Amino acid sequence: MTGPGRAGWEEDGEVSERRAEGPASGGPGVRDGAGGQAEGMGEHREGDGTTGPSPVPPASSGDSGAGPPPGDHRWLRSLLGAWALAACSAEEALAVETHLGVCGPCADEALRLRDAVGLLHPQEPLDLDPSLRARVLARCLERRPARVPVPAWAAPYDTETARLDALLQSIGDADWHAPVRLRWWTPEGPAVRRTTVAGVIAHLLAVDGLVAAALGLPEPLGAHAPEMPLTPGERTERYLAALGAPPTRAEHAPWREQTHALVRTTGFADGEDTGPDGFPVPYGGFSLPLRDALLERAFETWIHARDIAKAVSYPYEPPVGPHLRLLIDLAARLVPQTLAAFPPQDAEPLPAVRRTLRLEIEGPGRGVWRIGVDPKAESGEGPYEDVAEVRLDGVEFCEVAAGRLAPEEAALGQEGDRATILRVLRATAALSRV
Repeated sequence: MTGPGRAGWEEDGEVSERRAEGPASGGPGVRDGAGGQAEGMGEHREGDGTTGPSPVPPASSGDSGAGPPPGDHRWLRSLLGAWALAACSAEEALAVETHLGVCGPCADEALRLRDAVGLLHPQEPLDLDPSLRARVLARCLERRPARVPVPAWAAPYDTETARLDALLQSIGDADWHAPVRLRWWTPEGPAVRRTTVAGVIAHLLAVDGLVAAALGLPEPLGAHAPEMPLTPGERTERYLAALGAPPTRAEHAPWREQTHALVRTTGFADGEDTGPDGFPVPYGGFSLPLRDALLERAFETWIHARDIAKAVSYPYEPPVGPHLRLLIDLAARLVPQTLAAFPPQDAEPLPAVRRTLRLEIEGPGRGVWRIGVDPKAESGEGPYEDVAEVRLDGVEFCEVAAGRLAPEEAALGQEGDRATILRVLRATAALSRV
């Protein structure tokens, strides 16, 4: 949820983004000419749509001989749809493919159907289901518990960094210099910077260093580390200046090593003043408890992984439901801190009850949160009154919090005070500057 600084990030310009090229349509190939023609097959007679003597498809087990006559054109043509969907039996597929070698009209129709089948399958990521890793680890830990388990609040960071690492290992050298457009929201309008895939990893390395330094791990800024905590943007500027050259894929190894060290260290630190309000991590001007800081880093890792995936034309799935819910919960709890920058237009007397907005999230991270919209609501105590209600998809809510989706563009259901709804959504988008 942090926005990048200026140094090392070029001003926005027209950046040509490569269009995603989907994988080639699946499906069996069509045999050409005599290569797919069986010995003794008769010649195709143009005009009447029939063929000469054709080999009889092998009879299936238990076949008493009943069925279409050998080489029946209409029967074979009726199987083209099933063949294109790879739904034929082995015997039927052999008969169809043999027929396609001698029947031009059927071969043309088979090609059209095969291309149509490709449109039925959306582009899918090459990596495995994001939940598979968590399921495998859970099963392994059931058999042999870890001596130093990863805390539940660190699991989203562990998972998202592992997913991004897998993506980075699958891209080529040229992809590290692919242009990436980073966006976040400001009250004046959307802000955009452009960098490269390597520049994004350098940014993550520098900002993750906030948590690393707080835990006593090596500081990625090294000799350039400040005496006083810097904001995420300032840390990125300083790190890029220290490099002295544009970032390259060489940033991958130290970033990966740092993510592993952070996960290992949180396992040892769990329980040692790491409660909801313990072990503060300074962000320069404000601080977050260690638990929230690592969730914030998981959130930004996922968002920037999506930026990278878009730059290299690679589909990328959102976090699994339980992890997505933790990220949504973090954003919902931080909104009141930025809401003060968006006061209501008409000053109203302090109400007798806490005024709240009911946020209902749909999708894998579903849940209900109540966000206080006045100073009295910050206490979290006493009766409350819902003055507005918003229903929004979990991923879209995160896109608003990351500054990737303008508050006015969010597709949502809403009831109640519209001015309050817009205030809360703008305060949510303002988190992208944190």
